[in-house]
Amino acid sequence: MRLGIYGGSFDPIHHGHLILARTAAEQLNLHRVIFIPANISPHKMESVPTTAEDRLSMLRLALEGEEILESSDEELRRPPPSYTVDTLRQLSSAHPKAELILLVGADNVEKFSTWHEAETIQKLAEIAVLDRPSGKKEHPWPVVHGLVDISSTDIRCRVSVGKSIRYLTPRPVCDYISAKGLYLTSDI
Repeated sequence: MRLGIYGGSFDPIHHGHLILARTAAEQLNLHRVIFIPANISPHKMESVPTTAEDRLSMLRLALEGEEILESSDEELRRPPPSYTVDTLRQLSSAHPKAELILLVGADNVEKFSTWHEAETIQKLAEIAVLDRPSGKKEHPWPVVHGLVDISSTDIRCRVSVGKSIRYLTPRPVCDYISAKGLYLTSDI
């Protein structure tokens, strides 16, 4: 079994994430793609994301009814920061016969060598790069092309100034954001 591991803040999850995950599954012959929201990313310690519970709830809403896309609260159950290597160790233990494929955004490739135990990560999982406009193009890993230029930052900013986010994120996520009053402050 080939498992795609897709980590990130997902603050909020949007159609770009979903399209890339589905495309990765098709291009890399993945049986499943597991979305794993970070508790607090070590590369984003200065910014406080929406609560873990809200981000996980939005993720679950977005993935409802999906057959090969699923979510995991693995990193949310551990104290921050969320290290990918710890998640991969846990998943390797839970799925000893699975091939793990870590899906890394192209914007993170340049920083990959600074990740906690980067060499161990490469021993625990294959790396595949999710194409992004701001990503570095030179690296040794396969690239998943399914580019949709939507960003969580833009979604948060749009909400904070009263603009629509319809078509940027699944409708249940839009409804959740509205019902909970998320992203209404200008301190995004």
